[in-house]
Amino acid sequence: MVRKILLSAQALRALLENTACVIFDCRFVLEDPGAGYEDYLESHLPGAVYAHLDNDLSGPIRTGSGRHPLPDADQFASFLGRSGWCPGKLLVAYDDAGGGIAARLWWLMKYFGHDQAALLDGGIPAWWSAGLALESGQPRIAAQSATNLAGNDNLVLSTAEVISGLDRQQIVLADARAPERFRGKIEPIDTVAGHIPGSVNYPYNLNLSADGTFKSAAEIHAGLGALVGQHDAQDLVHMCGSGVTACNNLFAAELAGIHGSRLYVGSWSEWIQDPARPVGL
Repeated sequence: MVRKILLSAQALRALLENTACVIFDCRFVLEDPGAGYEDYLESHLPGAVYAHLDNDLSGPIRTGSGRHPLPDADQFASFLGRSGWCPGKLLVAYDDAGGGIAARLWWLMKYFGHDQAALLDGGIPAWWSAGLALESGQPRIAAQSATNLAGNDNLVLSTAEVISGLDRQQIVLADARAPERFRGKIEPIDTVAGHIPGSVNYPYNLNLSADGTFKSAAEIHAGLGALVGQHDAQDLVHMCGSGVTACNNLFAAELAGIHGSRLYVGSWSEWIQDPARPVGL
């Protein structure tokens, strides 16, 4: 099955046969930042390039920022170029977490003005299940010149804009973290547990079927559409711990025809940098 931004394993295999795309392996474990790359070297889709969440899909942490700020345009363009991507080629990202990490790369392409990007539905587990070929080690990559990129800041909100939007009831802030983290019952990563008062919990796994593939557009719309309610789609703002898994909800919204929702990049890990900001439990 092929959708505009979502490819089945068989559809991606067909694309590989005519080299019409560049594939990125985005597997990553927040608690063990080197594990995803080790898994990649052991086994990955043919020709896939590794995208490291901390080094390639994020910029340097700054005072007051969250754990995964956006990369700047030159940094991201350089990464894409040395990975073999150039305008006109489809970028396809995958992981082993239902798109929880890979969607960050898909969204970055959108943010930097290129919509020729898709996810492998079900990630590498779907590829395994289909019995398709894998390879190990580092592939040979024909590097491309870096493309001039510019971010679209209309797609993101700052902390100040989130505060203002919530105070005026102008936005719906959807937190993609697991319910136990949202409620402050556990917090394995950040220094403070809880959530932003006024936000709602919408764990990104609600977008997924039991096998890790995305649910139908109608099923996703029933959930995310209910959050939007009478608001415009751009008033739906996604967050998580650091602006990564929230991109899965952004991707799902696009699948469901809810176009224009936005990202609070700093998310929870930025919110808690100022102890004066309220915390909900």
